[in-house]
Order: sequence, then structure tokens, then C-alpha cells
Amino acid sequence: MTSINLTRAEAQQRSELLKVEHYGIQLDLTSSADTFESVTTVEFTAHQAGDTFIDIRADRLSATLNGAPYEAHYSPEDGLALRNLQPGTYTLVVDATIPYSHTGQGLHRFVDPADGKPYLYTQFETADAKRMFACFDQPDLKATYSIEALTPKDWKLITNAATTVEAHGEALRHKAEVDYPISTYLIAVCAGPYHEVTDTWRGQLTHHPETPADRPLELEIPLGIYCRASIASSLDADRLFTETKQGFDWYHRNFGYSYPFVKYDQLFVPEFNMGAMENAGCVTFRDEYVFTSKVTRYRYERRAETILHEMAHMWFGDLVTMQWWDDLWLNESFATWSACISQAEETEYDTAWVTFANVEKSWAYQQDQLPSTHPVFADATDIETVEQNFDGITYAKGSSVLKQLQAYVGREAFLAGVRRHFAGHAFGNATFDDLLAAFEQASGRDLSTWADQWLKTTGINKLSPSYTVTNGRYDSFAVAQEGAQPGAGELRTHRVAVGLYSLIDGRVVRTNRIELDVAGATTLVPELVGKPAADLVLVNDEDLTYCLMGLDADSLHFVVENIARIEDPMARTLCWSAAWEMTRAGEMKARDFLSLVSAGAAAETEIAVLERILAQATTAVETYADPAWAKETGREKLAELLLAGVSSAEPGSDFQLAFAQALAKVRPNSAAITFFREVLAGAAPAGLVIDADLRWAALTALIATGDVADAPGAIAAERERDQSATGQNSAWRAEAAINTAANKQAVFTEVTDLSHGLSNLASRHKIEGLTFVGAAENLTQFNERYYELADEFWAAASSEIALATLGGLFPSWDVSPEGLRRADEFLTGEHAAGLTRLVSEHRDRIARALRNRKVDAL
Repeated sequence: MTSINLTRAEAQQRSELLKVEHYGIQLDLTSSADTFESVTTVEFTAHQAGDTFIDIRADRLSATLNGAPYEAHYSPEDGLALRNLQPGTYTLVVDATIPYSHTGQGLHRFVDPADGKPYLYTQFETADAKRMFACFDQPDLKATYSIEALTPKDWKLITNAATTVEAHGEALRHKAEVDYPISTYLIAVCAGPYHEVTDTWRGQLTHHPETPADRPLELEIPLGIYCRASIASSLDADRLFTETKQGFDWYHRNFGYSYPFVKYDQLFVPEFNMGAMENAGCVTFRDEYVFTSKVTRYRYERRAETILHEMAHMWFGDLVTMQWWDDLWLNESFATWSACISQAEETEYDTAWVTFANVEKSWAYQQDQLPSTHPVFADATDIETVEQNFDGITYAKGSSVLKQLQAYVGREAFLAGVRRHFAGHAFGNATFDDLLAAFEQASGRDLSTWADQWLKTTGINKLSPSYTVTNGRYDSFAVAQEGAQPGAGELRTHRVAVGLYSLIDGRVVRTNRIELDVAGATTLVPELVGKPAADLVLVNDEDLTYCLMGLDADSLHFVVENIARIEDPMARTLCWSAAWEMTRAGEMKARDFLSLVSAGAAAETEIAVLERILAQATTAVETYADPAWAKETGREKLAELLLAGVSSAEPGSDFQLAFAQALAKVRPNSAAITFFREVLAGAAPAGLVIDADLRWAALTALIATGDVADAPGAIAAERERDQSATGQNSAWRAEAAINTAANKQAVFTEVTDLSHGLSNLASRHKIEGLTFVGAAENLTQFNERYYELADEFWAAASSEIALATLGGLFPSWDVSPEGLRRADEFLTGEHAAGLTRLVSEHRDRIARALRNRKVDAL
């Protein structure tokens, strides 16, 4: 990849050699649409004699050191060498011309097709601050900053601190002083004619040692929300401010440390690669979170989770920052845990833990069963390794482990440990050992064994019930634990709840609950001996621990017959999850999982769960089912299920929309084709809102199945109706979905040839269209070509583009022994570690699909 792959050893050496005091950053954003001018003044102190380097990626640069011209080796890969430093203070000035980014890394520039207005924003994590200014780009070299930018006169500049503005000829000069020490990756600069809405949070700080409970500290935080002018009419600022204020209420009530920055701005920015980024006081979000078409409540729930996740980072990550990226998991896991608990306790999304159990846990379970699984505490030797670990282990398994720790030590001890950690390391750097010590002090428990079990091992334990029944009552009951797989088969200590459920008056309700610690291969539960035997046994009731939850034969049979009658949404989603993991493991046929979804989908009350099980049913049919059955029966049954959902759901409801959206992602039957034609004709079922997104979905589905005679003309007409940036993305997807061998060849060439200069979002949507359902036959031409170009593309592309492109283009359509062989042959060669990991993960998915297809065919 074309990024400086800083190693942990190099970072440690720089930290030992020098201390950074201050960066002065001057930007000229008026000179060109392709490049900008950047002048960085770095004040630092060398503690000892030695050599090092400063990071910078520029087309042109010159430098002075302590006022004298400075020349030394420079390359974008190596940075600017700093040779023969002696103990003392230094002022380094680097004057550079730097290209704008179009990959979402560095200072990204986007021109809105709706109105031609340009927008800029930065994205620096993991180590891309060097794409805007010269810096020692690692988390433990914190500094203060002065930021100055020259912009066109109709632009705003939003950064980490309050900004002053003065006229400068035909331009504006913006200045900000960031007078608190933060890491380079947390600096933000956003500029352009952004639409702005402001408000103020007013609240109290409690649980602080210097704040008596009867006299809490009164606080005010200025709030800002920004987006592109062309989507301002869709910005639901009141709702966003409400959720933001709810987050501040919860965090100030529980974290014991006041919000550490001077204001809190949230910007919805275009062509963003991730969900959001926790820049200190200046959070950026993908602007798909400004909903320009109707979306389900699940999308609002996920947006609120993202808002609260990034807000938690203001304390955990920005106030107290990891020493090195080994503790990336802790940053992300803590923010995910914080978002879920605050969402469940403070917002309208009071079933957030149900969503977590169905969405985050599913991600974690899948990632943890891949050959690339790694401990939660990962050995991040270099930046490339770090970038591979933004995964389901780092986010979802880690947050599941923190939820388990909360159950293990108790809620109040857990939060008391968090408060100790913030108080002890504010504006500094810390490690997990520091946090663990705070938890131990707060709880009085030795957690070293717990940490070794959960953080330094890989794989998932399976917990299952083991019991005997006589005369309708348990005469023995135990929880059986299987060793963690994949891995060394470790048994862990789990804090769990065992729940017993039975069908009573037509509803499945809980009749008993026991909470206990499970350790070893077998843990007896004497409290349940003598109790009436239940219809359904859940050994991870309430989802307290991280495990695969086994269902005994009677419970599984009961779930298949009664999934729609399970009243509690958490219990129900745990059953959905158990059934899906059995399907992935080849313990339940794919066709039987489809039948289960057909039986229970219409009765599901949680929109997040419904959307997930519909997606899983699609995977079951297209990936895990016997291809002959899928072609003859499965696809027809799946389409019938989704069409029935559209018809039977309450008109205008989120559930009706969810069924319609899922239908647009499967191979349509004749009835579905008729449905999509009706959508485009404006004659959809009652209540279904026919907006731009639904029209694009219908058109793309018809194009992919070959039902549109003049696809380019139909796309052009729809583009005329929808001239927004979202419309442009949808048009790219639809064009790439034209299902001919020639079109697929043209699109494949375009996204794999970097000279075309595609932006990150253009590439993403073209790949989505290229690989749209039903395209497999026309994609076989790339079965070998993928492996021929993979190494060269990985080396030449930026990290984000390399991962997204080679992940999206992997021949996942080739579920065959030959496809497996091609992957295996590639993996015998020498390749970049990240590329090897990517291919090995996808190869594992092909192998799983082949195994499950054999099971389904039995």
C-alpha cells in the first residue's frame, strides 16, 4: 500500500528521542482545485542525540531548521530525515504543496454534483495527518496546535477549537488555537460552504471527586451541526441535537470528568469511508446519515449509536489516548459499549442491547471463526497491521468482553474504574494495564486471570444446557462449555444467566432465571434441580457473555415451531442468532433456516432484527443452499417471503419498507419483476413511499435481471429526476449492474486501473453494481485475473482503496473446488501481509459455503 508503514519500534524510538510542544499549521485552500499549500512550523525538543524523521507526503517541499535552510533525504515513503539531532530545542518549518485526496484519507476534496460546490474534510486515523501537514504521526506524541487557513470568501472553516475569521483581500483567513494537547490523528480541518445549525447543551457533572453530590458542577457546551447545502432540507437537526444532549447527560452522569474540549461540532461529510471519526470537538460522519429518502427506524438507531460512539471517544481516545495502536481495540470496544449502554438507558432506543446481540455479535462471531482471528489485545507491530484490525474482533468482540466484565465485577464497580482511569490519565496516554488496574482498585478483584482468558486468546466457547428430566422436572442441570475454537481450546470464566421459557396461554415467557459464574467444562446449576422442565432453555439469557449458545434438541424443535410466539425481544433474538450460527456451522440446513425466517419474520417486532434475518436468509439461499435446490425452489420461496412481507406489513411501516428493500437485493421472480415495474410506474402497494432511493433500487434490480431494454437511457432519465450526489452513486451502481460480459469487463477494468482516478465512493458503488446478485455467470472471466493483478494493485493503491477494491472483487461468486484451489495456489506465494490476510479470509468463506452446500443437499 502507498502509505508509510510506521513500526512500533520506530515510534518508540521517536518518543524516546523527542517531545513535541506545538504545531503551527498554515493552509492555503484557494490556490488550486488539485493541490493546496501547507506550511508547518514544528516546535520540539530532542532529549538526546540521534537521528529520526518527520512524516509528510507532498508533491513539493522545502524546509528550514532553526532558521537555516535544511536539506535532507525526503520521500513520501520515508518522510523527511532529521539527522544528527543534539539535545536541545528545535523549530522546523516545512513548506509543501500537497495533493487533495479523493480516497477519503488526508484532506479530501469533493464537488457536489447537485450545485457544483466544493467541500473539504480531513480523515487522519490511523496515520494520515502527514497528508496535510508535516508531523510526527503517532498517538503518543501529543502537542498543541495553531491552525490558520485561507479560503474562498463564502466558506466556513471548522476545526478542533473555536475559529476567528477576518477578510484577506477576496478571501477569508480563519484562525484557531487548539491549546490542549492531542494526537495528530485527532486534528480536523473541514472547509467549504457548509450549512450550519447551532445549539447548546446545558447540564451537570456528577461523580467527580471535587464535585459534592449536593452541588453538581453546572456546564454549558456549544453545539454545531453541519452538512452540504444541497441536503440541508433533509437535515433533522432537532433530532440530532436531542440525541447529542442525551449522550452528554449520560456521560457526565457516569464518567466523572467534564467534556474536555471547548465546543462540540458534528459534520456530515461526503465520500466518507467509515461511519464516523472522533476528531476532538469536531466529529465527522458519513453524510449518508442525512437521510434524503425514507429509511427504517433501524437506520436512525444505528445513527444514534454512531453519535454516542464518537462522543464516548471524547473521553476514551481523545482525553486519554492509547500509547500505541495495540490498544486500538480498547478505544473502539469501549466506545461501542458506551454507545449501547447510553442508548439503552437514555434514548428512545431502549432495546439497543437486542440490536447489539443480533448485529455486533454476529459480526464478532464471523470474524472470530476466520483464519485471521486474533486476540482482542492484538500485537500491532506496524500501521499496516493496525489497519487490518479495524474488524469485528476490535469493535464487536471487544465490546462484548467489556459487557461481560461489567457483569463480572458489577455495574457500579465498572463505572467507578472508568472514572478512576479518566482522572488519572487526562490529556495523556495510557494502556490497558492502566485501565485494568483502575477496575481492580474499584472492584477489589484480581482481574489478571480474567484478562488473560479473554484478551490474549482467540476463538469462541460454546455453552450448552445439559440436563435430565424425570416426571416433568429437572433431576440434574448443568452448563457445558466447549473449548474456544479456533485456537488452543481454552475454557473461560463466564458470568451468565440461565433462562427457562415455556409456552403459556399462547405466549412464550420466562419462568425462571438463575445468574451464575460458569467455569470449566461443566458447571452444575443446583438451583434448577426440581424445577418444572421448560420448553426452551437459554444458557446465555440476556446475552451477558460472549459465546455460541447451544440449543438442546427439544429447545431447537420448540424454537422452530414457536419463534413467533417468543415474547421477549432479547430471548427471541438469541434464538435467531443461535439458529444462524448453526446454519453457518452446517448444523442446520440453509433451507431450514429459510423456513424458520418464513415462519417468524412477519411477527418480528424489532426492525433491526428483521433486517438482519432477511439478509441472513438471502445468504442462506445464495451461498449456503444446494445450488440446484436454490435455483429450482429456494429463490422462489425467498422472493415469495419478501413479497408477502410487503403485502402483509402495515402500510407505510418500517417493516413494509424493510421487506421491499430486501426484495431489491435478491434474484427476482416474475411477481417481483412486476412489483418493481409498478414501483417505477408509481403504483406500489398502499403506504409504500416511492422516493428516489426506492426507485433506484427497483431500476437496478430490473437492469440486473435484464428486464430493461434500454438500460443506459433509463439510467439517464432517472439521473435527470435525481441530480443529487446520492443519485450519482446510484447511477454508478446501476450502470455497473448491466449484466453483460462486455459491461462487466469494462467496469472491472475501470475500478482496477488507478489511472482512472476514481474516488472512493465511485469505486465502491461501481463494485456493488459489478457484483450485483445474478451476475456470477458474467464474472467468471475474472476468476484468474483477480489473482494476476492483486499484488500490483495492493502495492499501488492507498490502504482504503486497496482493501475495499480487492475485498469487493474477490471471486466470491466462484464457490467451487476450482475457486478454492486458485485461492490456495495464490496463498502459497509471497505477498504483503494484509493482502494475504484478505485472501485467506475470503478463501475461508468459500470453503464454508462448499461445506454447507453439501449439508443442505443431504
